[in-house]
Amino acid sequence: MVSHSGLITVMNRAARKAAPRLRRDYGEVEQLQVSKKGPADFVSMADQRAERTIVEELQHARPDWGIVMEEGGTIEGDPAKPRWIVDPLDGTSNFLHGIPHFAISIAVEDRKPNGEGEITHALVYQPLTDESFWAEKGRGAWLHDARLRVSARRHLDEALVGTGMPHFGRGNVANWTRIYGAIAPEVSGIRRFGAASLDLAWVAAGRMDGFWEDDLDIWDVAAGLLLVKEAGGFVTDYRGQDRMIARREFLAANGELHSKLHKLVARSLR
Repeated sequence: MVSHSGLITVMNRAARKAAPRLRRDYGEVEQLQVSKKGPADFVSMADQRAERTIVEELQHARPDWGIVMEEGGTIEGDPAKPRWIVDPLDGTSNFLHGIPHFAISIAVEDRKPNGEGEITHALVYQPLTDESFWAEKGRGAWLHDARLRVSARRHLDEALVGTGMPHFGRGNVANWTRIYGAIAPEVSGIRRFGAASLDLAWVAAGRMDGFWEDDLDIWDVAAGLLLVKEAGGFVTDYRGQDRMIARREFLAANGELHSKLHKLVARSLR
């Protein structure tokens, strides 16, 4: 049994407490009450119920910590303490259409004296497959008790790369088209699954060799970024810098492929 910190235990408990209701709602997806919160961006009662359950568990464990949530906004906590970053249902559109690719994402962000944040703990939980991807800074990334490593592939023509695609109200179609046009002819395949947290967990697990997407929010990627890094991968913005959150650009892969993908992306956007 792999040992981990108490924070991972708290996160895992919160996700697993919310999961049974998500599974039930997924099985009755046609009966869900659904409302629009923006162009092509739906929120369901399932999101809200899962978020309430997760927040209750996290607040019980760390009542003085802040929480950043997709649905509920921000709960301010002690500014000297870390805060939780929560997406109770990443892949809501998949969920509402009966597509079994979605996840609960929870991360811990530690605030540095200069005001910058650093993700130190991460959990991405897939309720349907009962897969719990987790990571702690400096202690590696794991799927349950199995250590995760990014893919060891070195050549683009062997690589399977994930992405997110612009859609109504989100993303830059022109930029994405240029990037796709540069990457697609060089790789063995491109996949668009629709849940960035789980996509990044799959990169950490070596199921995909790389991933790129922009216009993502911090709750979409906080946990996934740490998973990739702790599995030995690299994550940067499209310029190869460590300003992913600020620029809302994310490019992830192992070291060899990241360098090659970055060159293609950078060249396509000149």
